[in-house]
Amino acid sequence: MDKWKTSLTERISYGLSDAADNLVFQMMTTYLLFFYTDVFGLTANEVAILFVVARTADVFESLIIGVMIDNTHSKWGKSRPFFLWYSFPYVVFAILTFVTPNFLPHSGKLIWAYVTYLGLGFFYTAVNLPITSILPTMTNNEQETTLLGVIRQFFGSSVQIIVAVFTIPLVNLFGHGDQEKGFLGTIILFGIISLFLILNTFFHVRERYTNKEISHQPISEVWKMLKQNKPWIVISIVIFLYWLTTSIKNQTTIYYFKYVIHDENLVSIANSFTFTALIGVVAIYFVSAKLGKKNTMLLGIVTAFVGQLIITFAAYTTNLPILFAGIFINCIGGGFIIGLVSIMIADTIRYGTAMGIQAEGVLASTDDFGVNLGLGLGGLITAESLQISGYVSNKAQTATTISAINLNYALIPLILYVIMFLILLGYNEKKIIQAIK
Repeated sequence: MDKWKTSLTERISYGLSDAADNLVFQMMTTYLLFFYTDVFGLTANEVAILFVVARTADVFESLIIGVMIDNTHSKWGKSRPFFLWYSFPYVVFAILTFVTPNFLPHSGKLIWAYVTYLGLGFFYTAVNLPITSILPTMTNNEQETTLLGVIRQFFGSSVQIIVAVFTIPLVNLFGHGDQEKGFLGTIILFGIISLFLILNTFFHVRERYTNKEISHQPISEVWKMLKQNKPWIVISIVIFLYWLTTSIKNQTTIYYFKYVIHDENLVSIANSFTFTALIGVVAIYFVSAKLGKKNTMLLGIVTAFVGQLIITFAAYTTNLPILFAGIFINCIGGGFIIGLVSIMIADTIRYGTAMGIQAEGVLASTDDFGVNLGLGLGGLITAESLQISGYVSNKAQTATTISAINLNYALIPLILYVIMFLILLGYNEKKIIQAIK
């Protein structure tokens, strides 16, 4: 067994990088659709188009940032300098996205939304993708890689819970009934903390394992390797499906509680049950040692499916105790899934290196690629279904709209978990282990 290379400070700092990004990311995935329709003043259809444009741009940006990483030559390495270069503009655009420019006409506000949201998407990728690409260069110890991935997701999931639970109370605290001021005050607080944590990561993490002879290959050679890297293709599809599921469900949550349960304040209580994701995340280190990473993720998908099945029953019967129990179980499974993503991508990066191409930037871009594509399509499905069903903000909704909300919140995620499970069956873990030994 190779010796462990990272100190406790470096491990914590690496984990806090994901916490930093999730302060903004969770605001984006859970509340931005609601903010745009019910606070900013856009129609559901305008938001749907915006999300499609933004996520389409982000798909290309993920590859661009990946190529930029693989072609970076600096005294700090390939991935690490991105934390320093892009952290400040990332936070600035995050804050601007939640500014409501009421001095502009509606068309001007729409342009503002496009510029700020597209900018936020680019800079988010620039500070988030390096978290994944730097992992296989920090250590060559498989156990240590798993530990680092678990620590990363532990902090990331913890912050997701904090944002999910405390956003609405903070909006109320800062806004005193004015949601425009409330959302702005909340994102400013999250943005300042995020900036500090990203810079902390830059100062404390190190890249140790870079093969200079194969680390700056032409994109044509990288592309040949990608087509042969079947495990990378499979995990890329799984990541996309996971974030598609998460996007549809998360963005519908506040609509479900506001218009079906008629109490949007219950969103914070419902989201508080997501702390159970930490159970799944922490269990990865122990379960994967016995079952392997693939089987551990399959276990997570099954657990998430069972939880979603309970959510579906409770959503249509408006039974809150059972609904909360379903969220509890579903999030344990989600913790297994998302906690393993960066670890399994790191394995596919090492698999590519065994094939003669070290392209951690491009291969890691699959994480952000899947996130962006999943969020974009999820946002489109959610927003368009609301628009088609006749949704009108801050009004009593029709039976058709309620049906659309229930479909997005309960049934669609249920189907996607099944597809996710079937796709992951094609992940050849044994082949990776044999190649990287």
